[in-house]
Amino acid sequence: MLAPLRGDSSSPASLSMVRAWLLVLFGMVVFMIGLGGAVRLTGSGLSMVEWRPLIGAVPPMSASAWDAVFAQYQQSPQYLQVNHWMTLSDFQRIFLWEYAHRLLGRVLGIAFLLPWLYFIIRGHLSGRWAARTFVAFALGGLQGLLGWYMVQSGLTDHPEVSHLRLAAHLGLAFFTALYILGCWLKLRWPLPGARHRGAARALLALGGLVAVQVVYGAFMAGLRAGHLSNTFPLMQGSWFPVHLVSGMSLEQAAVWSPAGIHLIHRTMGWVVAFATLGCGFWVHRQARSSLQRRLSLTVALVGVAQFSLGALTVVLSVQPAVAVMHQIGALALLCVISACLYSFGGGAISQAGQATTSSPLP
Repeated sequence: MLAPLRGDSSSPASLSMVRAWLLVLFGMVVFMIGLGGAVRLTGSGLSMVEWRPLIGAVPPMSASAWDAVFAQYQQSPQYLQVNHWMTLSDFQRIFLWEYAHRLLGRVLGIAFLLPWLYFIIRGHLSGRWAARTFVAFALGGLQGLLGWYMVQSGLTDHPEVSHLRLAAHLGLAFFTALYILGCWLKLRWPLPGARHRGAARALLALGGLVAVQVVYGAFMAGLRAGHLSNTFPLMQGSWFPVHLVSGMSLEQAAVWSPAGIHLIHRTMGWVVAFATLGCGFWVHRQARSSLQRRLSLTVALVGVAQFSLGALTVVLSVQPAVAVMHQIGALALLCVISACLYSFGGGAISQAGQATTSSPLP
């Protein structure tokens, strides 16, 4: 029998509460990522020109308060150069998107800290698991700082958020979600499972490839490169329009050029789709448990769905709802790959694929 969370004895009910808490946190982070995508696509991210992490949770509640906040925004570069046509009602629409995003960040912090303190006081968490779960809170705090660092890049004479900082912000959000999922997996399936190094390495490589594609997705959003072409599979009449990046250096085409980034993201979409299908079906043949087989097939299916959402996003000229689904689809694909990788190499799923209620900690 493996040791429980607190190192001596722990009831299944206590372990179940901790697992449920982690799942709630994971769901909130996923929702936060989707809401962040909506903020970006509605152009709302620069509507709040102040960062007050500990105060300012209450939105403007009177006409005079709204006038004061709008007056602040009217001094910002985005209003002066881009949104000078906005009325107060227009401003309220974008403000509330960003306000909801920041408010959810505060709620997430509370949803972590209060239950965590309760679990510590009651002895349900201690030692390595207390520290391991607290890392999620630290990641959330770092995410808030990085979010403001990203916003600051747009409060300049050039009112556009840096696509590099946007990619870092999105990447950390994905990492936080995957970290919480990893903690949940270790508590849900703590027994060593059927290991296969080849399958684990293939899934790890696939996860790295998808991660690079996620970075380029953030570049696409940051530079609004998705609007350069709304046809698929052809881009401006060609399968591979290299003429769009002719004369550019590799760095210029791969990092700074909207056309180059769109071309790379679109091309990598095909690569990721075929790699996901190939890896999913090959790993399925290596599976030794029903759970491993289900997860490997899910990898292939989610990969196909994500590719389809990407194509639909292009064809619909980056329609916000579809684009947000595409962003969440990328996270879903990484989550499924991570779970499948865990089942083959992490040693936390039993060979029969059955759950256990004991903890993995020594």
